Amino acid sequence: MSKILLINGSPNEKGCTYTALAEIAATLHEQGVETEMIWLGKKPVQDCIACHSCMKTGRCVFADIVNETADKLAAADGLVVGSPVYYGGPTGFITSFLDRLTFSCTKDTRMHGKVAASIVSCRRGGATAAFDRLNKYFQMSNMVVVGSQYWNQVHGFTPDEVRKDLEGLQTMRTLARNIAWITKCIEAGRQAGIDYPTHELVTMTNFID
Repeated sequence: MSKILLINGSPNEKGCTYTALAEIAATLHEQGVETEMIWLGKKPVQDCIACHSCMKTGRCVFADIVNETADKLAAADGLVVGSPVYYGGPTGFITSFLDRLTFSCTKDTRMHGKVAASIVSCRRGGATAAFDRLNKYFQMSNMVVVGSQYWNQVHGFTPDEVRKDLEGLQTMRTLARNIAWITKCIEAGRQAGIDYPTHELVTMTNFID
């Protein structure tokens, strides 16, 4: 059975972002896909300090939820990252988390070829800017970014208000069905002998060169 990690980047454990992720989880379960919800909590998440130790070990030097999630991601088929909108962007929690998660996973293929999606929750505006910011992590990590019928966003200041956003919740369900379908397609390809491509070593150049 496929498994998708759902990352709640809101300081509110059961708030608006959770409500959207729960809609995705319920639909994935209907499609035969297992889920695990991971809440980042209320404590600060350590920023990346650019020590580059993870380039040697594949693990961040800070032993916290980032390494725990990286281990879980290695055994999962993908992830959905959710965040409320703060000043037109995702929370500092989730960006610090993703900075370290994606960078520490570049040593190996823990993220390569796995499905990924982001969802955002906002009271009024800033959703598309936050949505775009989160998707950049996946687009630069050789992941398969899954879309829906609209940008993956819900509106509301409380969970009850989010439940009234019928289009937003439908967008979450459509996203979940697309995730389930793509994970099944990837597995079918694997069973048919279609392996993930072997990539060249990354060539890094600086604009000043």
